[in-house]
This record gives sequence, C-alpha cells and structure tokens, in this order.
Amino acid sequence: MRVCGVTDIGCHRKDNQDSYAIRQLDEGTVLLVVCDGMGGAQAGSVASSVAVEVFTAAVAEQLAQGVPDDPDQRKQVLGGACVQANERVFQMSRENPAYDGMGTTLVAALVLPGGVYVVNVGDSRGYLLEGGAIRQVTVDHSLVQLLVDRGEITPAQARIHPQKNLITRALGVERRVEYDLSRLSPQPGSRLLLCSDGLSNLLDDDMLLRLSGQEEDPERFCHVLLEWALERGAPDNVTVVLAQL
Repeated sequence: MRVCGVTDIGCHRKDNQDSYAIRQLDEGTVLLVVCDGMGGAQAGSVASSVAVEVFTAAVAEQLAQGVPDDPDQRKQVLGGACVQANERVFQMSRENPAYDGMGTTLVAALVLPGGVYVVNVGDSRGYLLEGGAIRQVTVDHSLVQLLVDRGEITPAQARIHPQKNLITRALGVERRVEYDLSRLSPQPGSRLLLCSDGLSNLLDDDMLLRLSGQEEDPERFCHVLLEWALERGAPDNVTVVLAQL
C-alpha cells in the first residue's frame, strides 16, 4: 500500500482552512483524515486542525493494543473518535468568542488488510477508483444533496446550484454530532481518494477517473489533481489524500 497527500490554499483564499493527516498505526494499518474548517479564517483553521489531531489520537489510542477482529468494533472506534473530536471543537467554540460558531467537515478512512472503514460528516468526500470505474463512497451532508434525494434537482444541477456549499452536518457546531459509517472491500490495486470540496467542486467523477487512468504513480496523481484544480481557478482550499491499495 502507498499513501500520499497534498493541500493548497487555492487561488483566492487568504489562508488554508483544510487539514489532513496520514498516520501509520502498524505495518498493515493506515488512518487517513481530511477536514475542511469553517467559521472565519482563524476559527476554520483551528477547527480543522484540532479535529484532525483529536480524531487521529483517539483512533491510535483505541488501536494501540491491536485492531479488533469484529467489524462493528472497528466502526465503534471511528465513531468514538468523531465524538471526541466534536466535543473538543465544540468546547473551544464555547470558551473563546473568537471561535464562536466554528466547525469542520471530516472524512476519514481506516485502511486494513481485511477492508476499509470510512466515516464522514459534512461534504468532504471519499471515492473508490477500481476496475476502470469510480464510486463516491460517502454521501454529502448538504442542502443540494437533500434536494437531489427529493428529486427536486438533478446531480448536474447540484454542481452549479448557488447554495451548493451549505452543509447540513458539521463537526463541532453542536454538542452532539451525527456521522455516517461504511465498510468497503476494495480489490488490490484500487485507489481510495479522500478530498475536500475544493477539489470535488471542480473535478467531476469522469475527470477524476480519466486522470487516474493517465497517472500510475499515486503521489504524482495527487499533484495532478491539485494542478487541475489550480488551473480551473481553485476558489477554495484544495486537499487530496490517496491510498493505493
């Protein structure tokens, strides 16, 4: 397995409110995390960086004695880490007026020899590129996704909707957090891609798949995605994390 990541401020932002982590927990286990902060320049950066730090530390602590065999217990580890990160960001927002209302998205993957476990809050995404196809493995917690689910707009309309950046869930904005958990069984050689909406708002599934097919090296692929986002104006911060399985 090869893992890599890259983040960039983009073309118009004054600071980078995205944060990410790649943490090797043991020889065959890797934790990937991407967070996209919100709540103003300083607050957004704090929210995302604190969430990444607390989440990764919580998972590492729970798995320090080994990874449980039970898939449900593995999911509980990720869910518990989400709760801890949410509590910490929420507490900071209540204690410091400068952080009032801050929050962050989170998408994370625990990659194991026996499968991949994904947790997400907000609209940062996870994709699986496998067998010449691409599949979004997370569901956006956003207003436009709700409209798509109700059949009021199409996915194509959602990409250009004026309220596409309004999210319905975020980590740290309320005392309790709701998150989605899923288990994947990818084939050897597949790619797991996590990213902030600074990438997914600019490159659609077909583009991601095409670029993946053109670049075999995973680290180079990450940089190619960033280069395309910047070439298209990158109005937001852009973060890409990849595991080649």
